[in-house]
Amino acid sequence: MHIGKSNTGFGKRLYKNKGAVIGLILIFVSLLLAVLGYLIVPDNSPSANRMIAEIGSKKPGFSTTFLQLKREQQKQDATFFEKLINGKEDSYTLIPITSHQIKGDSIVFQKFVDDGITERVSLKILGKDFYKITSQKFYLGTDKFGRDILSRLIIGVRISLSVGLIAVLISLTIGILLGLLAGYFKGWVDNLIMWFINVIWSIPTLLLVFAITLVLGKGFWQVFIAVGLTMWVNVARLVRGQVMAVRELEYVEATRALGYSNGRIIFRHILPNILGPVMVIAASNFASAIVIEAGLSFLGVGVQPPKPSWGLMIKENYNFIITHNPTLALVPGIAIMLLVLAFNLLGNGLRDVLNVRSKT
Repeated sequence: MHIGKSNTGFGKRLYKNKGAVIGLILIFVSLLLAVLGYLIVPDNSPSANRMIAEIGSKKPGFSTTFLQLKREQQKQDATFFEKLINGKEDSYTLIPITSHQIKGDSIVFQKFVDDGITERVSLKILGKDFYKITSQKFYLGTDKFGRDILSRLIIGVRISLSVGLIAVLISLTIGILLGLLAGYFKGWVDNLIMWFINVIWSIPTLLLVFAITLVLGKGFWQVFIAVGLTMWVNVARLVRGQVMAVRELEYVEATRALGYSNGRIIFRHILPNILGPVMVIAASNFASAIVIEAGLSFLGVGVQPPKPSWGLMIKENYNFIITHNPTLALVPGIAIMLLVLAFNLLGNGLRDVLNVRSKT
């Protein structure tokens, strides 16, 4: 019996589980990238959406020289926290060039148009900081719009982690509440809640998400809520079964004999003792939410452009899989796989450490 079992050594047991450790490392790295994203990516414009059409669909390792021209209308400098959260609007225009030279008060350069094609352009130098010459290497190449794949991939971590977190919070809140009520009170309360659960259970997840998305509309926050509202059923069924298993145990009977209210018994005494299985299913739901969001974005009803959702990146570039640059679609797919694997490894590790199977 697991009631009253000491949690001493939980961290040590989890540390000994290699799968859980690998999952935690991947999740920690993802969190770090999500928090520091705009401070470390080459393209720190909002949503990493700097489009340079001339260098579209370039392969990994492509590098070029840019002429940076200062824009006439300069926006107010963003604060550190604004840069951290939303990035920074570009204060310059990037022009890919192959060569340049200064002639009098003008800069003459060969503008890169396409492989083997250049255009000679001459511009008058207006002021000291009018232009700057820089170089950039695109380690994962560029998409068809000339955006840096690496930057969009890193910023996209935020969306995947956000949808997982919000979906799990919503599913746990609804699922735990309904599961506790159904398992503790039984009778007509259980019958009503189980009827509702079975109705939701009978609707295909994707169809339900489509319906909720159509009601709430397309958008960043709407897809998070839609995914969360479809994932609470598993939590409710699990919590109901766990409550039914412990509600007749001696410690619950003792709390009733002491005259404690039903609310106190449920939330202070039963809920803490069934959190093990809930933690496991929360990790599983986190992984499922990431996959569902990617699928919705791929189908066009999830996160909308220009936000760099991994599913949206696959949609924009999947045609290149059978052409000259499959990396454009494969890289975000691999990123989804690794993040989902991390949460599944963590969930399996928690299940083994908490010995959930022997308690259910």
